[in-house]
Amino acid sequence: MKFIAFLAIPISLISCTQSKKTHLAQSLSIEDVIMNTAEKQKNTWVFIMAGQSNMAGRGLIEPQDTIPSQRILSINKNRQIVIAKEPLHFYEPSRTGLDCGLAFGKSLLKDIPDSITILLIPTAVGGSSISQWLGDSTYRNVQLFSNFIEKVNIGKKNGVVKGILWHQGESDANENNVSLYKVRLQKLIEKFREVVGINNLPVLIGELGSYSENNNYWSLINKQIESFASTDNNVYVIKTNDLKDQGDKVHFNSIGQRLLGQRFAKAFLGIKH
Repeated sequence: MKFIAFLAIPISLISCTQSKKTHLAQSLSIEDVIMNTAEKQKNTWVFIMAGQSNMAGRGLIEPQDTIPSQRILSINKNRQIVIAKEPLHFYEPSRTGLDCGLAFGKSLLKDIPDSITILLIPTAVGGSSISQWLGDSTYRNVQLFSNFIEKVNIGKKNGVVKGILWHQGESDANENNVSLYKVRLQKLIEKFREVVGINNLPVLIGELGSYSENNNYWSLINKQIESFASTDNNVYVIKTNDLKDQGDKVHFNSIGQRLLGQRFAKAFLGIKH
């Protein structure tokens, strides 16, 4: 008898709970659904990661880089929204590594409202030159600018694009291209902003490292970046002269990538929103 009485109470409670849920569902209007969706979209900050290998990431991924946060999202190769976990970039399966994205997101979370979710959209492809981005070239099986447009549209459907993180220039650090970098960079940033639809969209640009065997041309690229930034109040330059390479004189090591992400975040947090 005690066993039967024990079962009867939960069944009654479940019935009551289901009735309340049905009533709530019936009372939820289309306007409520739209409002909730709009609020979620407004509270999702989207950042586009673009450039070549040091943005795509070549660092060693360690356990600390795989700890997820429910408030930091990304996309997978199937264009699905997922919880962000390094490596974020998936365009070069044989070359994936740690990038600055998750470090950037985690640093932002410390200083933004708890209601905000971050969506990181990877578009960087190692080895790509700025002229290839401008010309929408297909490089390593990725049509660079078309892919950027597609991924921005995914971001815009799910949130508000707040900025672009750009790191590129190693492929242009040569006699033929270095003097043209500023003009090309300006054109590309204009095209990026046109796609996003925000003329004053913040663009954060990481300088090339100071460890290269081709350091003279890399330094000239950095000067071109700084010169361009001085003409655009919404471009912010991230210093990298103290960061170390992973032994190849080309790519930031894991510590460098995490510091780069933190510096991108610090620069973004210093902008008035």
